[in-house]
Amino acid sequence: MNSFLDILEKRRSIYGLDKNISISPERIQQIAECAVKHTPSAFNSQSARIVILFNMRHKFLWDTAKDILKKNIPAEAFSKTEQKLDAFQAAAGTILFFDDISIVSNLQNKFPLYKENFPIWSQQSNGMLQSNIWIALAAEGVGASLQHYNPLIDDAIKTEFNIDKNWNLIAQMPFGNPISLPSEKEFISIAERVRVFN
Repeated sequence: MNSFLDILEKRRSIYGLDKNISISPERIQQIAECAVKHTPSAFNSQSARIVILFNMRHKFLWDTAKDILKKNIPAEAFSKTEQKLDAFQAAAGTILFFDDISIVSNLQNKFPLYKENFPIWSQQSNGMLQSNIWIALAAEGVGASLQHYNPLIDDAIKTEFNIDKNWNLIAQMPFGNPISLPSEKEFISIAERVRVFN
């Protein structure tokens, strides 16, 4: 079995995906639910929310993104964007990440001393959730990437999936069977990023 650090290195942005994943939708749900339950949050706020889309719901997401972006991107530049969106749609599904801003607001009212920090802490927790799910998917041999087509797609998504008005869309994670390798990644010197004092 791979160690956590081995899996952490394996997690990459994979853009070439198809629907032929080796695990079931139920397993995807199990991974997501475990990560949502056990990802830490400031003041145990548990403000993160997710929606998992498969099949026609997944297709709707990327068709909608395509329709909206086509209206907002110059025609000569849209072809490249369309290719990216088609690649996301070719995946097995998408996880939508949200923050429940009503929880953030309640905490701001309850603890005014930390008012400015609660939105930041909520975003940090959501980022940890995204990472936890991404790493767990990588451990199962499922590829993914993280996309940010919000806020352009927010209204259409909330209407279609009857999303609570207090849920703020943060990111979209298409996932599937990897059919291409990730691009080479350059790293700056770790000594520039990590300092140790004894």
